[in-house]
Parts: sequence; structure tokens; C-alpha cells
Amino acid sequence: MNIKRRLLITAMALGVFGATTGFAASAATIAIITPSHDNPFFKAEADGAAAKAKELGYDTMVLVHDDDANKQSELFDTVIAAGVAAIILDNAGADASVAAVQKAKDAGIPSFLIDREITATGVAVSQIVSNNYQGAQLGAEEFVKLMGEAGEYAELVGKESDTNAGIRSQGYADVISQYPDLKSVARQTANWSQTEAFTVMESMLQANPGIKGVISGNDTMAMGAWAALEAAGRTDVIVVGFDGSNDVRDSIMAGGIKATVLQPAYQQAQLAVEQADKYIKTGSTGLDEKQLMDCVLINGDNAAKLETFALSE
Repeated sequence: MNIKRRLLITAMALGVFGATTGFAASAATIAIITPSHDNPFFKAEADGAAAKAKELGYDTMVLVHDDDANKQSELFDTVIAAGVAAIILDNAGADASVAAVQKAKDAGIPSFLIDREITATGVAVSQIVSNNYQGAQLGAEEFVKLMGEAGEYAELVGKESDTNAGIRSQGYADVISQYPDLKSVARQTANWSQTEAFTVMESMLQANPGIKGVISGNDTMAMGAWAALEAAGRTDVIVVGFDGSNDVRDSIMAGGIKATVLQPAYQQAQLAVEQADKYIKTGSTGLDEKQLMDCVLINGDNAAKLETFALSE
């Protein structure tokens, strides 16, 4: 491997591939752009997409935008200049990402969105997302059951700019509001962050020592909340998450967090690459732009079958 190629691979792995590298991708390269791989959900997306692209004979550029719309725009400039064949994107904001996807379309490069929608249609070729409302209702129904339909509870909400955060919160509310003996005493964003969720949970618990349950917009925040509850000696509090991560799976199996909702990140990313491949070869996916994938409840009954955001038979 020559030095130029080695440096290129290193830069791509670190997510710092810049517009000044001078690299020109072949027509058989697919760019995969997601939030930080520090979150295992987004790493699973990137891994799934890269594996499917390799299987179908493509090279890949795997990049991260860190939920920064400006960085995302710069990455789009990079991959457009490189002449990639398609872009797989988990975006950095429903509104803020429209311009970047349009920029790629104008350059003749199709985008295939996963996990998060944008607030425009006809710009991306596909928007493949989990049925967040259906999944949230599944999680809320389990939460209500675990709570015995009564008690004080708190909610940890995701990043406000992310459409999924609002959809999940609404799904939770539409179920829980049917039970008048369940009392919401705290609701606050922790921006999908485990560290932030730990701090927010500490504050919630101090202000509301009677909290009996916590419902979270994702597993990362659920893990932060559970760590804070453990530190406070409150392992009696019921916690339900959303995503289907291995960390929460392990917690469920150890008797910690009680449940989560699996959204199939790995499968979703692979599906996007399959559609990109078909579009590159034929000019059409043959499918609607917006596509929903149903979620699955994960609890003590099936947690052992969960691995890397996929459920085995």
C-alpha cells in the first residue's frame, strides 16, 4: 500500500477527511455520513452500510458530522468534489440538512437517508426511517404495565432539532396520558447524551424524590439515567429506553433497565445501500421516497436474542 493511500484511509477512519486532500473517488464509491460513532447506534449504521457496499462491489468513504450541520455541509462538499456515486446519510438536523442534500442532487449525486427524515420531499431519493411513533407506543405500553398504571415519572427527551425526538415524545404521551394515575413530574432534554442524561437525572431525582419511573428517548440517555439512579441507590426506579443497543440489552439481562424498543439500524443502513445500488444501475428504486420500518419491543423475554441492533430468530 503506498503512502498516499495509507494516509487517505487513516484520515477517513478518523472522520477528518477534508476537501483539501485532493482525492478523487471512482464512480463506484458510496459515501456514508452519520453522527459520531461514539454512539453505538450510529456505528452500527455505518458498519451495516459499509459491509453491504463492499458486498455489492463499492468502495466507501465513511465520515462523521458529529451532529454539526456546518461540518455536514463541508463533508458534502468533499464527497461531491470526490465524485461519489451516492450518499448514505443520517443527517444533522431535519431543517439544516435540506440544503446539503439539495446540493448533492444538483451535482447529480443521489442521497439515501436513514434514521432521520428531513423537512422536504423530492430532494433525497429515499428516506428510510424507523416507525418512531409506533415504536414509542410499544415502549410506552410496556412502561405503563411496568409502572402498574400509577406513580410519578420523568421523561428524558432527545435533541430538539431532531424530528425523531418529538415523534417519540408524542408517542409516549399519547399512550401514558390515558392513565390519570401516572403523573409527569419532570421532562427535559439530555440531547441524546449519556453524560448529560446522568446530570439531568441527578437533578430530577433531587427535585422529585418520589420518581418511580423514567422513560427515555434513546438508550444512550437511558444508560446515563440508570447510572445516576444506581449512584443514588435508586435501582427500584423503572427505566425504559429506545434503540435496542447492546448496552441496554446487557442491563435488561442483569435486571437493571427494564425494556427498550429496537429500531433496526444495521438492516436499515443495508437497505439504503441496496436501494442506492439499484438507483445507480437503473435510475430508480421502484419504491416511494418515504419508507417506514416497524420497531420491536425488547424486554426480559427476548433480550438474549438481540445483537448489534438486530434480533435473531
